[in-house]
Amino acid sequence: MALTGRTALLAALGSLPVGILAPSWTGMLAVNAPLSLAILCDYALAAPVRTLQFTRSGDTTVRLGDDAEVQLTVTNPSRRRLRAHLRDAWPPSSWLTGTEQTASRHTLNIPAGERRRVTTLLRPTRRGDRRAERVTVRSYGPLGLAARQGNHHVPWTVRVLPPFTSRKHLPSRLARLRELDGRTSVLTRGEGTEFDSLRAYVPGDDTRSIDWRATARQSAVAVRTWRPERDRHILIVLDTGRTSAGRVGDVPRLDAAMDAALLLTALATRAGDRVDLLAHDRRIRAQVQGRAAGEVLSAMVTTMAPLEPELVETDVRGLSASALASAPRRSLIVLLTSLDAAPVEEGLLPALPRLTQRHTVLVAAVADPHIEQMAGARGAVDAVYEAAAATQAQAQRRRTAEQLQRYGVVVVDATPDNLAPALADAYLALKAAGRL
Repeated sequence: MALTGRTALLAALGSLPVGILAPSWTGMLAVNAPLSLAILCDYALAAPVRTLQFTRSGDTTVRLGDDAEVQLTVTNPSRRRLRAHLRDAWPPSSWLTGTEQTASRHTLNIPAGERRRVTTLLRPTRRGDRRAERVTVRSYGPLGLAARQGNHHVPWTVRVLPPFTSRKHLPSRLARLRELDGRTSVLTRGEGTEFDSLRAYVPGDDTRSIDWRATARQSAVAVRTWRPERDRHILIVLDTGRTSAGRVGDVPRLDAAMDAALLLTALATRAGDRVDLLAHDRRIRAQVQGRAAGEVLSAMVTTMAPLEPELVETDVRGLSASALASAPRRSLIVLLTSLDAAPVEEGLLPALPRLTQRHTVLVAAVADPHIEQMAGARGAVDAVYEAAAATQAQAQRRRTAEQLQRYGVVVVDATPDNLAPALADAYLALKAAGRL
């Protein structure tokens, strides 16, 4: 039996020592008879906690930064009215800092044999699975002098999905894609290598696209239109090793890479290409393969959600072997990894010949914008030293990128905010050049 604050106040006012009744009812309250009787009666009239029944409903997925509602239905099967305080406990990252106290606590007043529903509002601050921990109920008697308390485990999982903040760049890249397909009214021919159709010449068209045989058969000048190849295979490889755990600003490198991968997936599926996903460090952590165009984006979002960086060195040989097994035909392999000199020179460079022999390889990496700020700093002595260190780091990244480019690798090195659109632009450039 738990004594409430009201009981403690009454005992203090009466200068009476207070004891706690043991669960086996073998203890006694060392108070005067009237107060002791009131506490015992209040405890006896409190609704039991162990017999309460709970069911959950509500959201099972939510994007990072959005709200999720989880309903908890409490059924009171006893013959006493339930007057209680309830705490629906979740991991700390399920709420914004400072909001847990108000979001997880509820007041209940349930007549005998009835049920009530309470709603817990979650706003997760981290990606991944958030699981309900336990439900704690403190049932009070009608006088509020004593209470029964107990815990119940009511399982529920809310999967927090990547936010996909780069989707704001999708309309502009789709417009560019339509230009490549030749489906918009522009004074340039549709780029690519697959013949699409003939149309009348418009001033400003590239004269190299004139079809002279077709022109000879009709009175107007005819030009050929082209479109990029379709139904190409793209394999996105996420490096989930040690380097992906580094934070750039407030975002882990892995999360920035995921955001870029989602934008590329949305764009490539609209272009008619097939996209697969492989997450790897020392072993395969996640894989999405063979999904239809309408399902692949949602499958990737769901698969990426619980991924966390592993604090181990990536086995690049194993990664390349897994990539080759996942891409048996010519493909575009997009490797989202680090441009740090040591991992690239010791791991990636020796594995590149096998990848570039059959596939087009694109390496995308997250750059730290703070390095660029440091490089431009001047004034104090410390700032000059920081600028020198930043300049040296930038030069090292450029040398690493140049090493990759000698193998025919396309390199995208951009800050977290710019990585996704830069990767999408690189994909469109490859498509326009017919390199897919």
